[in-house]
Amino acid sequence: MTAMNEFQEIPTTTLADLLGREQVMDIGMRPLWNPVPRIAGPAFTVRCPPGDNLMLHAAIHRAEPGSVVVVESGDLDYALAGGNVCAVAHRRGVAGFVADGLIRDLAEVREIEFPVFARGVIPIPGGKSVVRPLNERVRCGGVSVDAGDIVVADEEGVVVVPAARRDEVLVAARAKLAKEAAETLDDWEAAHRARIDKILAEKGFEG
Repeated sequence: MTAMNEFQEIPTTTLADLLGREQVMDIGMRPLWNPVPRIAGPAFTVRCPPGDNLMLHAAIHRAEPGSVVVVESGDLDYALAGGNVCAVAHRRGVAGFVADGLIRDLAEVREIEFPVFARGVIPIPGGKSVVRPLNERVRCGGVSVDAGDIVVADEEGVVVVPAARRDEVLVAARAKLAKEAAETLDDWEAAHRARIDKILAEKGFEG
């Protein structure tokens, strides 16, 4: 199992604790159907201007199996993709879409169980005329994403692990999960209360 595949075992909450706020997409980026599986894979990045979805439609034929297609758009008036686009991506082994915009044909997407994290749905399709380079840096959900960064998404949200920190973050995440698994609730409660009481005392709280 490669390091990229192993990120599928790591919850986004663990990654968020390690990486901080700047690597976590905003709360508008949500799974569009539930229960959604956790997805993890290298980013295949796409930029679509408002009202146009040409490059996402091009990307589904070029993204490698296992990749997560990450789309910069911000368009809340037109859909970036529909059921057939998602079905082809799914058939070609794309792990899922993380799209800063909208899709349509949600029932079809849910039926094939293709993971889509986006801002919502709208029935109106976008146009297909604007060419943009693929696999350049994009901004999605408030986070800068480079091609090859590891994108992990689940019901808690979407986290981006910079490619250069992949191995370091994976080791730290595994260690954190192992420590948490070995800790009982009584242990956690005692340590938590001591930490909170210490902070309160430092702040002058006497209640």
